Amino acid sequence: MPDSQPTIAELLAEFVVGLAYESIPAAVRERAKLHLLDSVGVAFASSGFEFARKACAGLAALGTGEYGVIGMPAKLPLRDAVLMNGMLVHGLEFDDAAIRGRIHPSAFCVPCALGAGTFAKARGKDMLTAYVAGVECAIRIGMAARGGFSRAGFNAVGIVGAFGSVLTAGKLLGLDPEQLTMAQGIAYSAAAGNRAFAVDDSWTKRFEAGWPAASAITAAMLARQGFVGPRTTYEGKFGVYNTYLTEPAAASDLGAITSRLGKSWEFERIVIKLLPSCFFNHAVINATLALVTRHDLAARDIRSIRVVLPEAAIETVCEPRAIKLAPHDPAAAQFSVYFSAACAAVRRRFTLQEMDADAFDDAEIRALAARVEYAIDPQSNFPAHYSGGVEISTADGRLLAAREDANAGSAEKPLPASAIEEKFLANAQRVMPLQRARGIRDLLLKIDSSDDLGGITARLGAA
Repeated sequence: MPDSQPTIAELLAEFVVGLAYESIPAAVRERAKLHLLDSVGVAFASSGFEFARKACAGLAALGTGEYGVIGMPAKLPLRDAVLMNGMLVHGLEFDDAAIRGRIHPSAFCVPCALGAGTFAKARGKDMLTAYVAGVECAIRIGMAARGGFSRAGFNAVGIVGAFGSVLTAGKLLGLDPEQLTMAQGIAYSAAAGNRAFAVDDSWTKRFEAGWPAASAITAAMLARQGFVGPRTTYEGKFGVYNTYLTEPAAASDLGAITSRLGKSWEFERIVIKLLPSCFFNHAVINATLALVTRHDLAARDIRSIRVVLPEAAIETVCEPRAIKLAPHDPAAAQFSVYFSAACAAVRRRFTLQEMDADAFDDAEIRALAARVEYAIDPQSNFPAHYSGGVEISTADGRLLAAREDANAGSAEKPLPASAIEEKFLANAQRVMPLQRARGIRDLLLKIDSSDDLGGITARLGAA
């Protein structure tokens, strides 16, 4: 290739291949282990739900293999196991999120790192390095779109996940910079995801978190054997931003992808959820809980609820109203602001216990959900935070208001490691005894000292 400015794919490849565990700031390394722990815990919790059983049965019908599924007894071929684990990590809208990148980065990077790392017989610290590298690059690739993937009707996790995953897989599979450049171009052909899940009771959003990692391992192995892909994956007439955005070049910020790469770490800004719901609902749930608790309100005391959210949330959790008013399964409930506010008011909690037919069929919750209205929040500070508020009109004529301007896990409200560990233990205990959960927690939190990644991943299946 003639001398010219390196493409973004080439710059990312150089960064990922050259990244050493020791060059990652200690705070990022420690945080990465907590995010790994959180992701595995959510996968454990997901494994008991209907979607997981049916997805695993579908994949197992294609053939068995040597790679485990988190929290389940199945053994699948590598790529199917990675796909399944991605669906589990993202299965309950309980996994971490990068607000600036508009993605759930661990949903695809954790399964990819565990699967490719086990295949490559990598050390724990090598797996963790590849995971951090993939996540860091994925967030930046998402940031460059400025929310444009969603506005154009695409699911950013499916698009961006292909690139974060292939950088993770390529690092673990030993690709050199040229091969990893090619791998990104090959992965581009498999980058896909749409927002049809937002207007229908469907399970595809989960699939779109698992597929990137499975396709990335394929792309990386092809590139390792010399298969040729395009170098201009991100820029140019047919790059991802001109192809997937309705307002192409002007709406993207390609400089954000490589600016201060390796010096300023987006990984530090990822937030871990404490509620199993779309992050746009969290401020509404928390504000509702605060009001009904503070004023001791029962559903019969509430005439109506008005919620205010960022404009970006409307097509995700508010519309189409008719469909979102009465969800029938967790996937629909987690994307309904009406259910979220009503459930929080009636149950005075919002946990995985509310993700079952008991809550969806609760006449009191349904009746109150019909009295929930929404408006665009004039005080929203999104995308700095997932913010929002609630006004409750009571039957006796009072107007009560509360709002949340900084979400839990943000710089203003950091989560201590103990809270993340407690979340993991609660999720894991849905499928195993506390003693086993504690053992897995301890293994994952010291994974960077292990030379036997395969031995650790083997312990994540059903006992």
